Amino acid sequence: MKRHQNSVLRLFSARLLKTALSLAVLSATRFSSAQEPKLSPEKQPQIEAAISKFMASTHVPGLSAAVVEDGRYEWAAGFGMADLENNVPATGHTLYRLASISKSLTATAAMQLFERGQLDLDAPVQKYCPSFPQKPWPMSTRQLMGHLAGIRHYKSGSQDDPEVGNTKHFEKQIEAGLNFFKEDPLLSQPGTQFHYSTHGFTLVGCVIEGASGSKYVDFLRQNVFLPAGMAQTQFDDRFAIIPYRTRFYDKAESGVVRNADFLDSSYKIPGGGWLSSAVDMARFEVAIVDDKLIRRTTRNLMWTPLKPTDGSKDDYALGWGSGMENGTQEVGHTGGQQGTSTAFLIAPEQRAGVVVLTNMEGVPADNLARQILTIVVGAPETKPRP
Repeated sequence: MKRHQNSVLRLFSARLLKTALSLAVLSATRFSSAQEPKLSPEKQPQIEAAISKFMASTHVPGLSAAVVEDGRYEWAAGFGMADLENNVPATGHTLYRLASISKSLTATAAMQLFERGQLDLDAPVQKYCPSFPQKPWPMSTRQLMGHLAGIRHYKSGSQDDPEVGNTKHFEKQIEAGLNFFKEDPLLSQPGTQFHYSTHGFTLVGCVIEGASGSKYVDFLRQNVFLPAGMAQTQFDDRFAIIPYRTRFYDKAESGVVRNADFLDSSYKIPGGGWLSSAVDMARFEVAIVDDKLIRRTTRNLMWTPLKPTDGSKDDYALGWGSGMENGTQEVGHTGGQQGTSTAFLIAPEQRAGVVVLTNMEGVPADNLARQILTIVVGAPETKPRP
């Protein structure tokens, strides 16, 4: 009898997995067929081949990707597993940690307030965030979003750093985030040097609250996510039951895939605490390309790199990276933290975009995103960055 029960359970599990995989394929098909024209037939096999090669070389458990072509959301699909223990396949709707891609969402919200006349990008930040103490020099929101304000990043950057591997949950998210760094000295006079800082975007979050009169997460939900059709995007609340949220993985030195270290990112949502799906991020790209969230002039300002006065080269704009790759002008961002590696790119002139989200840390999602974008826009491919 027991042997028969085990046999039935195995059969049920196999059927369940087969059904889940079938649903994943069906979902991927539905995403691409919902709008016309579809992604051209010669491009999709190339993209899927690139993804397959990437997953085989990196051992990423799960990956979701999306493509925007000619300003249209054309295709999204999931590959591999969102949850290895429970045999849950990844789909276009699987939710991943965006990590530092969150900065681009935050910057877009700040530029909306600028456009409405509610935020002076060059005013001292204390005008909108009085809880941030005065420093020897004034700093502006523009400098914060360009990482030129002199705010430090994490103390060490290692997993043992309590700022990197925070496990405490904070209900007062912006206030708690500021407490991590607000009393520390600046690394340099604002405007003089580039210092990448996730903490600096927590201060941008405080500025958004002061300028808008709303909580940071509420403002983004109402003014960025809902207008863009990003129904799934939400902050990574470790206590909430969030449908479609992936599990998070890393890889041991031996190469064994394992669960990633625990992280509660409630202290750094503006710079690295949002969850989203490939589908939602593709919709964000469409909204940006179509000027639905901010005007074209505002968008161009957001995508214009700042220049440190020390004369160093800087291709970072306001919450967005910017540059020329393979003959194509690109803007976007990458992200990496416990259990995730992410990248999204937009080619503004071609009105094209790519999203790559994975559930493993430390893998070059940006290389894959750039390779897919090359396929989409038809630019001559070059070797990926090391």
